[in-house]
Amino acid sequence: MRYPLANSAWDEAEIAAIHSVIQSGMYSMNGRVAEFEQAFAAYTGSRHCVMVNSGSSANLLMVAALRYRKQNSLLPGAEVIVPAVSWSTTYYPLYQYGLKLKFVDIDGATLNYDLEALKAAIGPETRAIMVVNLLGNPNDFGSIRAAIGSRDITVIEDNCESMGATFAGRQTGTFGAMGTYSAFFSHHISTMEGGMIVTDDEELYHILLSLRAHGWTRNLPKENRVTTPKSDDAFVESFRFVLPGYNVRPLEMSGAIGLEQVKKLPDIVRERRANAERFLDLVSAFPFIRPQKQIGASSWFGFSMVVEPESGVTRADLITALRESEVEMRPIVAGNFAKNEVVRYFDHAIHGALANAEYIDQAGLFIGNHHYPLKSEFDALREALERVRP
Repeated sequence: MRYPLANSAWDEAEIAAIHSVIQSGMYSMNGRVAEFEQAFAAYTGSRHCVMVNSGSSANLLMVAALRYRKQNSLLPGAEVIVPAVSWSTTYYPLYQYGLKLKFVDIDGATLNYDLEALKAAIGPETRAIMVVNLLGNPNDFGSIRAAIGSRDITVIEDNCESMGATFAGRQTGTFGAMGTYSAFFSHHISTMEGGMIVTDDEELYHILLSLRAHGWTRNLPKENRVTTPKSDDAFVESFRFVLPGYNVRPLEMSGAIGLEQVKKLPDIVRERRANAERFLDLVSAFPFIRPQKQIGASSWFGFSMVVEPESGVTRADLITALRESEVEMRPIVAGNFAKNEVVRYFDHAIHGALANAEYIDQAGLFIGNHHYPLKSEFDALREALERVRP
């Protein structure tokens, strides 16, 4: 492809990190993972970070942790508001923990929550709001907090596409009780497979540590917020299970790679933002394309393009032109997720019409962004857009 969707940000440092783990002979989660967790927590300005094997697993543990906290547990049947556009594993953990999903429309420009629709959807049964920062773009957290007001509603963030984004100078993923990140190949940093959860809440942190590895006590500190003080006898604590957990531990290689990648993250985000400026300038000459409207400081996971209605151009036209110019593209995340067949298994409700979600599902797509200047790639994009100009 002249303009691929994703590319590697690895160099000799990541290869050397892999070899150092091979030489150590310690492949399962160990000290490199712990070092990376500390480095990533510092980058986000969080007290705690727990690394897992994927962003999807990070979402699973984030939801599970709310079920097992001692106060204000998120029990089966509780209502959780979700945006109508996101990835499948934003929603699945909520279903798997017996929660009721309420789908709310997105804003057609920002692709994040339609703030008026969100405000109207919050009701007496609402116990949590899943905030998804889509394609690198922060939500307006000030408006979300104002909509919640004094009500006891927990905010959690699926920030898997928006590492490095900020709102009011604060990293996304840190505005709620917990926030998740992905380090999959196509994301801002890559650790083979990997995901992270950050939190400032010590109890949630301890719950996450237990849930990550079988629900046992082995990875908990002696004095912890999950169970009674641990025995000083490691044998006694070897197989002591206190929560119904999982095995979603990352590899030690992923931690070692992450240590190198997080060093590059500020430069990666800076270059993505520079590419975004060039992209927005490019598409400004093609008024039939609607790009994503930035809130705060996006980290620009990719570049969405929505074909404006009654422009004389269809998405099918755009897809054909992009393919001919070898520009790789995808739907905008999973489009209007509420229309998928899998939703029949969910306990769910739809708040109002999902008109914007449905429109971008039918008329939108996104292309990639990278950690280096996109010059020839944007030439290919311009060529494609010229071909479909009405």
